[in-house]
Amino acid sequence: MAAGFVRCMYCGDSLGTDIDHFKPIARDPLSAFIWKNHFLACSHCNSNKKRDQYPCSPSGECLLVDPSREDPYDHLRLTLPTGKYRGITEKGSETIRVFGLSRPDLELGRAHAYARCGSMLRDWSAQIGGGREDLANTVLKSLSVQPFADVLYVMIKNSDAPGAANLFEAEILAALQKVRHILNVQ
Repeated sequence: MAAGFVRCMYCGDSLGTDIDHFKPIARDPLSAFIWKNHFLACSHCNSNKKRDQYPCSPSGECLLVDPSREDPYDHLRLTLPTGKYRGITEKGSETIRVFGLSRPDLELGRAHAYARCGSMLRDWSAQIGGGREDLANTVLKSLSVQPFADVLYVMIKNSDAPGAANLFEAEILAALQKVRHILNVQ
């Protein structure tokens, strides 16, 4: 249901403590029996934010990013230093609204995760350079299961974008490009 530690599939911050019915039971009672409709969520995203919301376009297409079927990166952009998401599609904007992804605590958490990722990438690189593969593997594992793993994903996705050298210092950029291949991020 969720990779690594069982984090909320929406905010990525909190531990997933609830099962969310992506398509609400109130809207489609039979969807309660469809495994692919069950997502791990934190109680805040599930009970305080989404509840029974399921916005759809006039043609009936769901306007929420389905994290099990879609790459959120196709709909959302994260400004790394600030931790702020912005929607680049209608789906992205509705996802931010419904799940409250612009909550100040989440934005601050993502901004801190950006700094933490940079530090951990430097440490990983130093461990590799020092021939300490076991320690490097521990750092990489910790990096990939931390809260706000979406920050690392966005950093990796941006590591080959034009202007990446302006966004990341050289050591972090080199580490991101190596980690991209290890974690097999496209």
